[in-house]
Order: sequence, then C-alpha cells, then structure tokens
Amino acid sequence: MTANNRIIIFIGLFLTLISTRTVDASVVSTGDFNKDFFVTWSPGHVNTSADGKTMSLKLDQESGAGFASNQMFLFGQIDMQIKLVPGHSAGTVVAYYLTSDQPNRDEVDYEFLGNVEGKPYILQTNIFADGLDDREERINLWFDPTKDFHTYSILWNLHQIVFMVDWVPIRVYRNHADKGVAFPRWQPMSIKASLWNGDSWATGGGRDKIDWSKGPFIASFRNHTIDACVWKGNARFCRAESPTNWWNEERFSTLSNAQRRLFKWVRKYHMIYDYCEDKERFQGNLPKECSLPKY
Repeated sequence: MTANNRIIIFIGLFLTLISTRTVDASVVSTGDFNKDFFVTWSPGHVNTSADGKTMSLKLDQESGAGFASNQMFLFGQIDMQIKLVPGHSAGTVVAYYLTSDQPNRDEVDYEFLGNVEGKPYILQTNIFADGLDDREERINLWFDPTKDFHTYSILWNLHQIVFMVDWVPIRVYRNHADKGVAFPRWQPMSIKASLWNGDSWATGGGRDKIDWSKGPFIASFRNHTIDACVWKGNARFCRAESPTNWWNEERFSTLSNAQRRLFKWVRKYHMIYDYCEDKERFQGNLPKECSLPKY
C-alpha cells in the first residue's frame, strides 16, 4: 500500500467514525454473549470467556458450531469484532450474517473463505431479498484478518445496506424497490454466526480441502454492538423517523463523500468478483440493480 493510500484511509476512517458515532443512540446489546446470544448447535464446540465478552467457535472432524441473537431486529447497525482461523484454513467458512429464516427470506451475509497457508482470505458478501440471492461480491482484505480482531459492520436502513470493514465501506446495496428491485425492508432478522466445513466449494471452487491435521480450527468474536430496532411485531415502529431510529435519518441515506472515496478505493484495488460484471453467469441479462446507482 502506498503512503498516499494510507493517508486516504486514515482521513476517511476519521471522518467516517465522526459521522456515524455522534448521534444519540440506544444500544440494545449488553456486550455479553451469554445474555445477547444463544448457541444454535454443537455447544461443546463453543467457548465463552468468564466475563461473556468473547466467544470462540471450533471446527474439527466431528462438528462446527454456531450462535444466534436472542432478539430479532428491523433496521439498525450491527458491529462485531472477529479474528479468523489462522494458518492453513482452506475449506473453512466463518459466517456472520442477518437472516429472517423465512421461506422467502431476507439475509445479509459476510462469509470469510479460508485459504491455503500463504494465500489471502477471501471475504464474500451476499444479499438475499424476498428469497432471491445470486448477489455475491468478493474482495481480498488489505490486512491479515487472522493476526488480530477487526470490526465488521452492517448498517441497514430504509435507504441502503452498507457493509463496512473497520468503518471502510466495502459494499452498498441501495433500496430500489420503487424500480422493482427486491430490498429487505419488512422482515425482521436475527444475528447469526457460525464456523463450518465448506470445502466442497469455498476454496478454489472446492479444489482445496480441509487438512484436518492442521485442526482444530478456531474463530473468535468479541466487542459486539447491536444498535437496532428490536422487533415487537410492528414494522411501522421500526420504519418511523425518530431520534431512537437514528439510522433512518437523511444523512444515513447515502454514503458521505469520505465514505465514497474509500468505497471506490476498495472496488478498484481489492475487488476480485462482482456479480454485476458476470454477464456469462446471467446470460447477458444482469439483475436490474446493476444498472442503477449504488449511492
């Protein structure tokens, strides 16, 4: 990375942090995994620190593991710090996502695809809207996500969904429902995370399998913040403009100028797959949103 790029990122991070954290907000999380989440499968492969601030998932030949939030939400911002599986992680998948768990489900996905030692992790994002997906994007991260914790955020409001890595926006999905593009806006979603065996597809299209002799594989989570509208059966409550629902304010309806510069930087230097450029996959008939503004 050049010095200029480092300066751009530093300035952008500072401005973005100021723009997103100077509002009065009602954080609904306790910061305690034991109180905010429950184990969804394989509790023997889940370890939580004594203070509840850190949770780790283990994958071995017996099982992976996962957890989910106790509550469901409709709009807000979710932040989670994650440290990924180090070393030879080919075939492993760490997923962190929002999902409605309905037949025509809405879902907002981070999927971290492990790799052979010496090659970078791939971060895949995806959107399900009214049961439709096929909206994958992939980037190479500009740091080693196994060395330390990094913050992965989802801002979800009436206007857009923004994926952020350490406050850098890496993906934006606009609400173009008025133009016939499905957008998650009515179904509440829970927060989920899991570590599982995806070696049938995750690394090299399934070419590189999990080397179980390198296991067990561990991914760690900490410092979660859930600043969102708790679902109480009334979508109008979460869609209303109010000081509590800060994420629906006009200034969060699009990216700031600083965020746009960072977003363009990510797409220019780190993007390796964009479904909107895959004409062969869609036989020349790209999804409608591909021709519409991203911000």
